[in-house]
Amino acid sequence: MSRIRILGALIALATPMSASGQGIPVESMATPAQSGAIPLGTGGVPGMPPESWFTLAGRPTVRNVSTATLLPVLPAKDKATGAAVVIAPGGGFVMESMEAEAMKPARWFADHGIAAFVLKYRLDPTPAPMNAFKQAALARFAAAAVAGAKGGADIPAPAPALVDAQAAMRLVRARAAQWGVDPKRVAYVGFSAGAIMGVDLVKTAAPGTMPDLFAAIYPSMAPTTVAPAAPPLFVAVASDDELFGKQGYGLPDSWRRAGRPVELHVYEHGGHGFGFDGKSGTTSSGWTQALLTWLGTHGWLTT
Repeated sequence: MSRIRILGALIALATPMSASGQGIPVESMATPAQSGAIPLGTGGVPGMPPESWFTLAGRPTVRNVSTATLLPVLPAKDKATGAAVVIAPGGGFVMESMEAEAMKPARWFADHGIAAFVLKYRLDPTPAPMNAFKQAALARFAAAAVAGAKGGADIPAPAPALVDAQAAMRLVRARAAQWGVDPKRVAYVGFSAGAIMGVDLVKTAAPGTMPDLFAAIYPSMAPTTVAPAAPPLFVAVASDDELFGKQGYGLPDSWRRAGRPVELHVYEHGGHGFGFDGKSGTTSSGWTQALLTWLGTHGWLTT
């Protein structure tokens, strides 16, 4: 598979592999080394079971994160542009898609000269046994999908996750010289839940945490308060998004009404969670090229 889609993931979480092989496999995996990951020092989560990794459609995914970290993925020195990006994956705040929405984009950014920093933020606790976790995740996403079908899913960002995003932005700027980064060229890219977190990051506008660019990939499209210094916004979403497709375009319109730069890409098909590669056979598969062009117009691809 080239992506992890929410409704397909729900089926996988709720049911075992069928005899015909049509299910999406969910399997436990060993915790990876995560060499180079930097603890953000934002504290823990009371009552959190041990951090647990599993594969969803073969893609590494993590749950029960109680210690937030930031993992640098740096470009070769001869490619580095001095620009940086903090990447926050999605997963409904009960899990994080650490390959399709984190490490794969990070490597892509680094290949284009942009220093990438993967944020593994704190999550809501879920039961330690895998079967119980599946039911908890199913309930979370099913409720959001039902709300989305009626015009708007609501998956608010937990306070600890927002604190982690703020800490990540501050850390990249504080250690900019060490990583060869311009502290005035630090973007934020969020997928789904990570994008919801990014909207709150901009809204709160805490000192040292405002991104210089913000890319929201299949975010909540609800209207929001836009800070006067809000960064240019890039939005990529599918019109058939199961969670946010019936909300309209309140998010980018909030930027437009505030007089802030905004670029919106709406793909006819792709659903929610079309991932870094987009959904094969649809125009959503070209969203990263649109992002690259947008980054280039803002000077992120040159020194």
